Amino acid sequence: MNKLILAALCFTTLFFTNCNKNDNPPPSNSDYITKSSWKFSGAKAGGTDVTAQVPACFKDNTMLFVANGTGTINENTTVCSPPSPSSFTWVFQNNGTEINLSQPIVSGGSTVFTIVLLNDASLVVSQTMTIAPYPPTTVELTFIH
Repeated sequence: MNKLILAALCFTTLFFTNCNKNDNPPPSNSDYITKSSWKFSGAKAGGTDVTAQVPACFKDNTMLFVANGTGTINENTTVCSPPSPSSFTWVFQNNGTEINLSQPIVSGGSTVFTIVLLNDASLVVSQTMTIAPYPPTTVELTFIH
């Protein structure tokens, strides 16, 4: 009889231990980037904070990435001249370490950004830019929800 009780106890322990297992996969980069719109938070050039030099018309923009690979930029109150592109397409590349946009979003920049950080709250990207009269410089942009 003791063996039967011991077997039932072991079975019950294994059953309840396995039932508590979380089968939800962790969020992907696509989940993070399409969660909601992104707003500019900060900029660095060559490791130095240059947020104060970023035009106000860029600072108030919001970007929305849609799961189907499209996106929109809303200029909000202060409109740049010329205005930022209102729509774009995007794709992760290089095993998800880069994002390629169909339009440059920053004057002097390209369409490919290296992803420095992408999580539930922050998107940090970098690329080498040439903004006259300065030599090519690595620029890091931070966006938040």
